[in-house]
Amino acid sequence: MKELNELELKKIAYNCRKATFLIEKQQIGKITLREKLELKIHLTGCSICVTFMQQSAMINQMARKLFHSDHPELQLDDAFKQQLQKQIDDQLTKNC
Repeated sequence: MKELNELELKKIAYNCRKATFLIEKQQIGKITLREKLELKIHLTGCSICVTFMQQSAMINQMARKLFHSDHPELQLDDAFKQQLQKQIDDQLTKNC
């Protein structure tokens, strides 16, 4: 793995947008070792993103419980899911 230089470390330390993206990515899947390192560096100096990570984890946990419980009436229809996914993809494309 390539070592991080000073400029890259500054970019990571002051980039809350990327940190929140990595937090969300980590909660739905795997992130690379480099991404883990970048996130850890950012979180050591950003209490706001630490709070975001804790709140996001709690919201995701509650949503998983809700959608995996015995409430079949709480299913989203496929058209809404596709529309929502498109909005998420569009926003991620804009922000990257």
